[in-house]
Amino acid sequence: MPPASVSGTDAPALQRGMLRRWSLRAPVEVGRNAPLVQRVLAARGLTGDAERFLHPSLTHLHPPSAIPGIDRAAERVLAAVRAREPIAIYGDYDVDGVAATTILYRTIRALEPDAPVRTYVPHRVDEGYGLNDDAIRQLADEGVRVIITVDCGITAVEPARVAGSLGVDLIITDHHNLGDELPEAFALVHPRLPGGGYPFGDLCGAGVAYKLAWRLMTMHAGGERLPQPLRDLLLDLLPVGALAAIADVVPLLGENRVITHAGLRRIRSSPFVGLRALIDASGFGDDKVDSERVAFSLAPRLNACGRMGHAREAVELLTTDDPAVAERIAEQLTRQNKERQEVERRITAQAEELAHTRGMTRTDTRAIVLSHPDWHTGVVGIACSRLVERFARPVILMRTEAGACHGSGRSIRGFSLHGALRECGSHLESYGGHEMAAGLRLRESALDAFTAAFVEHANRRIALDDLVLGLDYDCDASLDELQLGAVRELERLAPFGHDNPPIALRLIGVRVAREPRRMGDRGRHLSLTVRGAGPKETRLVAWHWGDKADRLRPGMTIDAVVRPKLNHWNGATSVEAELLDVCEKQSGA
Repeated sequence: MPPASVSGTDAPALQRGMLRRWSLRAPVEVGRNAPLVQRVLAARGLTGDAERFLHPSLTHLHPPSAIPGIDRAAERVLAAVRAREPIAIYGDYDVDGVAATTILYRTIRALEPDAPVRTYVPHRVDEGYGLNDDAIRQLADEGVRVIITVDCGITAVEPARVAGSLGVDLIITDHHNLGDELPEAFALVHPRLPGGGYPFGDLCGAGVAYKLAWRLMTMHAGGERLPQPLRDLLLDLLPVGALAAIADVVPLLGENRVITHAGLRRIRSSPFVGLRALIDASGFGDDKVDSERVAFSLAPRLNACGRMGHAREAVELLTTDDPAVAERIAEQLTRQNKERQEVERRITAQAEELAHTRGMTRTDTRAIVLSHPDWHTGVVGIACSRLVERFARPVILMRTEAGACHGSGRSIRGFSLHGALRECGSHLESYGGHEMAAGLRLRESALDAFTAAFVEHANRRIALDDLVLGLDYDCDASLDELQLGAVRELERLAPFGHDNPPIALRLIGVRVAREPRRMGDRGRHLSLTVRGAGPKETRLVAWHWGDKADRLRPGMTIDAVVRPKLNHWNGATSVEAELLDVCEKQSGA
């Protein structure tokens, strides 16, 4: 591959580090002396809309009526509220579904405190993903006349028929991939419906629910100007939407960026006692709640009960107004999350051993498909992610029980997991999800045939060179550029997440200044001090690099991909960086 011009410096577009293959995010020509933040924005294709990106505003949100089906849905819900018809909000069991359920429940309660509205979240193990016939029949038998799905339902063709036959008006709000056939429901609310023309199709499920909540409020108020209590609620629901956008790994661009940016700014002052209890249980103290803390602490706790118990407890946490109840549930979620972590480690170790034993880690088998009777279906998805990181190929892990296999999959960039399952659909009883993550169910008798078909599909679609995880960096930088002001400017690109990843910079030809120092529990992590052409030294922190200390010797010249950060300690702020990967520079290179 020919060299690409990077920030005015000719440098190879591909480079192999200790762990990954490095790629320049976008080979865009930028002036050598352009400020670092401008070079990063250029690498992300944001120069033409930089101000809008750096200053996200709620005024950037599109009007909810632009979403197909939303007005019809809102009219029916308001009619049910006025007539006191029983309503059920049917949500998925993950953070997105829990958040979406919370948003609509609190909205309907605000419009009519005595409205007969209830929530329903299916049990992950007993019922599985999505809308199911038995749940619809149960709700109908209990008098429910309107069911609103959130974060699920767009492929529920047969359950929609059941709802219609029972005289239940089904309103489906979802964001997942459309199937070959759309369900026949009272209303479909989805940002990517054919012919809809909504300008932002990547809303998470809670984002769609937020738009419906907004439309319910304006329709109830008779205009765009909301009374103060409803206006306040619309703002108070933003942190709930932010949790969902981050946890569901939707692109943090466009409307998702606006909701997440505004939600994180308000999360500490939330009037919802459950959200505050969740933050307290996570042990943040007075630290800022950013997207990283949501992804690695708050979201896993909310997901824990859906994985290890029942997600209705997470819904109760976010909808209760009783501080004692909120504190009890938040503590319980913390315990369940610890249990989940132990189960995850065990499944990951077993799956890794099985993958090796069955030859699924070889280059001629470019996917891993495994099932085991002892694996917890609520945890296999996370174990999939660990194996993807380890083996750089799509992974499907399932639990075998009563003649069936049920589980989840995770993918690599460029390989559509949903598309692969569709190709192998003749072997499956059901499936659903995204390009990068999906759930599935099949008969145990079909496992071998499905595995062969899935692996064959992966072998055709995944090149040998793709069996190394990539590491994208934005541009080259010098140590001298990593000053407080510059790093503060870079932090304006937050919140970081899918399609807006944390900043990654390549440092070329820096020297290891002194012996690396192991740190943390059992020396699992590494502190490395590097020096550039001048006297400036910068500390790099490398998580889980303790076993690589001997490979980084004082005086060694390296290229390094780093994530610049501000370290706040004892009232002082300094620049340091997280080390993502290194490449030793050979003499004369």
